[in-house]
Amino acid sequence: MDILIASTKIAVVLAAMLTSVVFLVLVERRMSAFIQNRIGPNRVGPYGLLQSVADVVKLLMKEDIVPAKANKPLHDLAPIISIAVAMTTFAVIPFGNAIELFGTTIKLQIADVNIGILYILAITSLGVYGLTLAGWSSNNKYSLLGGLRSSAQMISYELSMGLAIIGVILMAGTLRLDVIVEKQTEYLLGWLPAWNIFLQPVAFITFFIAAFAETNRLPFDLPEAEPELVGGFHTEYTGLKFGLFFLAEYMNMITASAIVVTLFLGGWHLPYADMLGLSGFALSILQVLTFCGKIVLVLLFFIAIRWTLPRFRYDQLMSLGWKVMLPLTLANALVTALILLAF
Repeated sequence: MDILIASTKIAVVLAAMLTSVVFLVLVERRMSAFIQNRIGPNRVGPYGLLQSVADVVKLLMKEDIVPAKANKPLHDLAPIISIAVAMTTFAVIPFGNAIELFGTTIKLQIADVNIGILYILAITSLGVYGLTLAGWSSNNKYSLLGGLRSSAQMISYELSMGLAIIGVILMAGTLRLDVIVEKQTEYLLGWLPAWNIFLQPVAFITFFIAAFAETNRLPFDLPEAEPELVGGFHTEYTGLKFGLFFLAEYMNMITASAIVVTLFLGGWHLPYADMLGLSGFALSILQVLTFCGKIVLVLLFFIAIRWTLPRFRYDQLMSLGWKVMLPLTLANALVTALILLAF
């Protein structure tokens, strides 16, 4: 029975993420068109709604070209690593509290582990291997530079990301993500939700910036910088393998947004929802929808930033990570620990 429940949760989450990517690409193209005062996709399907489906079909039909002097096994392995990391990180994120079905209470979380935050940090750190191997195995100087930039960028900003989470861990007293969300269901001053965005604003800002860097989104997309590196680490990729990198980027965006929502925006918690008088099942569905709605808002912010800010220079990117973000997160962790120790 447990295996069936776990398999069902995996299938539902995976289907939801893959479907979300299709619509997220379309939303991004529409938003970019709006920001740039032009018409977005409007040819394939009604109002261009099937444009992403057409793009997927096109990528599947493209020829798989591998450079003659590339390391083919590693060249094939790199996109697999990237997509595997993107898909497995979501496993520990609670997308709801619990739901009652057929007399069985099902926890809305694929893997309920007591070191959820460590799992996320460990798995996301593996993502750099996919990009670095892609750059090195292609035997192309532009790809190699993109891979090196990616590894340096991820190492630099993972430090700030990990230190930003320390304040949240200290306040919650646990590494379990479901417990961190439950701690945020309380109220400050009797009316303000105890979300960590209010209790840990510095940690929220620095973690959010680090999330942009970890997902290689503008203004941190130096590994792919088209004016300089053609396409960066995926310059020599075509067809399905290029599609896997493309899919991994958007799935990483969704996962990063889910982590931000879980750690800082109350997760599935909807303030004062218990006053609506809903049944247990209806309340569970509302919590899942709340979680999804928060993710959508964060994703829209991701997209808006991409089409608003220019790309950093590489020295600016590294200076921000080491000279600003790292001291800020260290100071925030220290101040949080001293306050908790004092009170």
